[in-house]
Amino acid sequence: MTYDTTGHIERYDAALDAIIDSSAIAEIIAEGFEWSEGPLWIESEQMLLFSDVPTNTIYKWTTEDGSEVYVKPSGDTSDHPNRRKEPGSNGLLLDDLGNLVLCQHGNRQIARMDATLQQPKSNFISLVDKYDDKRLNSPNDAVYNKEGVLFFTDPPYGLPTQRDDDPEKEIPFNGVYKVKQNGEVMLLTDKISKPNGIAFFPDGQKLLIGNSDPNAANWYILDLTDTAVTPKLFYSATNERGGLPGLPDGLKIDSNGIVYASGPGGIWIFDSTAKVLGKIALDEAASNVALSSDEKTLYITNSGKVLRIGLK
Repeated sequence: MTYDTTGHIERYDAALDAIIDSSAIAEIIAEGFEWSEGPLWIESEQMLLFSDVPTNTIYKWTTEDGSEVYVKPSGDTSDHPNRRKEPGSNGLLLDDLGNLVLCQHGNRQIARMDATLQQPKSNFISLVDKYDDKRLNSPNDAVYNKEGVLFFTDPPYGLPTQRDDDPEKEIPFNGVYKVKQNGEVMLLTDKISKPNGIAFFPDGQKLLIGNSDPNAANWYILDLTDTAVTPKLFYSATNERGGLPGLPDGLKIDSNGIVYASGPGGIWIFDSTAKVLGKIALDEAASNVALSSDEKTLYITNSGKVLRIGLK
């Protein structure tokens, strides 16, 4: 099948040549969504799952059938999901047993789908929905470490107004959290204004967090070996936005420590020292990315589209 294409590569460093061809172009493999998010490649099923957050839907995409509804509702199972601008699921991931885990905006929790990947249903079991006896804001993105411990971000974007002064907001900050094996929820930091995308570097000790705040369009490192987990600036794009669409949002890190991060103007490609190697420049805001299991394909949720681009 032939797909329409979009974007181009901006090369800033020769090291990019080992990662992606400078002539690479992204294919538009699906479109027509309101705000695509949370892509997840599932190798065993040869399918890509992704959220359309405003429509409260998860879609699946395969090369054979294209895109089709996978689960609806995905993030708000109440009787009044339309009172929220973004009621649906956001980040998607698999647990150690291969179960689908969802960051649910409307339900204000991280939940496990109580169904198989092959026969999905809108049945969900809550994994975490409170901190200090207060309801979470709207979990946005999450990651498991090698031991199966869950880490997640909790900005306000699933609340009715999407703002920090929303009357439904019970926690006075936007946190990054760890869920211990016994279910206890531990706050890692409340010092990142709009924590969003989250991923581990290969050492499993350092988290990278995207901050979707136009006044602090930054990426931060959280070193979990520190006695006090304090955000350290990885890279700031605050003064490089220049009217470009998008902010630091979702991200992934490959087995070599290369970072693929949605940001102003497309997908930023960093090495582990925060050197910008290049960008996949896009005309519309990118929200998140997913890597195939062999790390040779990058999937991008790009406003109302889903893109695919080859890596080396």
